[in-house]
Amino acid sequence: MWKIPLFDLNYDHAERNAVLEVLESKWLSSGEKTKEFETQFSNYLGKEVYSTAVSNCTAALHMSLMIADVKEGDEVIIPSLTFVADANVVKIMKATPILCDVASNEDWNMDIAHLETLITPKTKAVIAVHYAGYPIETIKELVVLCKKHNLILIEDVAHAIGGSYDGQKCGTFGDMSCFSFFSNKNLSTGEGGMFVTKNPHFYEQAKLLRSHGMTSMTIDRHQGKTISYDVIQPGLNYRGDEIKSALGLVQLSKLDHANKLRSELVEHYQQKLAAVVPGITVPFKKISKASVSSYHIFPVMLPVGADRPKIMEKLKEKGIQASIHYPAMKDFSYYSKVLKNEVKKANEISSRVITLPLYPTLKKEQIDVVVDVLASALG
Repeated sequence: MWKIPLFDLNYDHAERNAVLEVLESKWLSSGEKTKEFETQFSNYLGKEVYSTAVSNCTAALHMSLMIADVKEGDEVIIPSLTFVADANVVKIMKATPILCDVASNEDWNMDIAHLETLITPKTKAVIAVHYAGYPIETIKELVVLCKKHNLILIEDVAHAIGGSYDGQKCGTFGDMSCFSFFSNKNLSTGEGGMFVTKNPHFYEQAKLLRSHGMTSMTIDRHQGKTISYDVIQPGLNYRGDEIKSALGLVQLSKLDHANKLRSELVEHYQQKLAAVVPGITVPFKKISKASVSSYHIFPVMLPVGADRPKIMEKLKEKGIQASIHYPAMKDFSYYSKVLKNEVKKANEISSRVITLPLYPTLKKEQIDVVVDVLASALG
């Protein structure tokens, strides 16, 4: 259907061979490939961290809140411009999500000054997202702020694998961090995710929570290391598996090169838009030298008064897929009744944002087509 999709995989024979190897092994659940993926992932982050493969990023977020002992009546501060999973896991814990506004029309990450005003005696944790793959440039101040108020900092790194700030990888600043390997992510396994922490106690808790609170995994019994198991706390089934881990290992080996290609494509987008569509607002055009983005998505803000549905339909007519990252939380039926605090800057962005195609195999000539069609649609 799409001549230029929003996202396309950079898979080749390496991913195919990795899956075939798992199938030939006849072991599909969490096993040796999963352990290898966890080890390689920790090594990639370049810090003394523990990595636990899980079924998806939402599972990692849920586990993080459970480990943080979030309870009914607690508050958790989350970004206002993020996927609904961040709000959902807070509500699942019977806590209250509190929205933090974005910094500005140029910086769509959390406004740390606004965040500080939201802290109350009920605040238990902060979930911080590196939006579109751009590191929160006040992340070190956020770490200090959370320590000052005895808050757990959870990094949602769904967008930012491979990104870094001041030489430190995104996902190594928080008390716990959650990565996504959903199909459209920079590291793609279809579903899947990773829970990361530097805290050995949190790591042990995560291993129990992801597998029913059991003291041993099925692979341990299969390999004859034990004949049974104990259950020492309630847990869930949030395990990663061998096929996703095999894909993850290949994708991890491609990640830095793929992110470099993304950076070159974003630079081309910015130059082309500036020349052809001057009314468009492109966030994160000026990031500090300390920031390295993963360039996960390419969102722009349409001019005031632009007819977004009409523009997206014009793009669709030319075979170009576009999306919205993200609808305002207040516009969801459920959250319109739940969320109380105002986030004017984020809501304005949500009403005008459009996400254009971006993936490592996208061609610059295709970007030219996307921008030309967008300019025509804007009239």
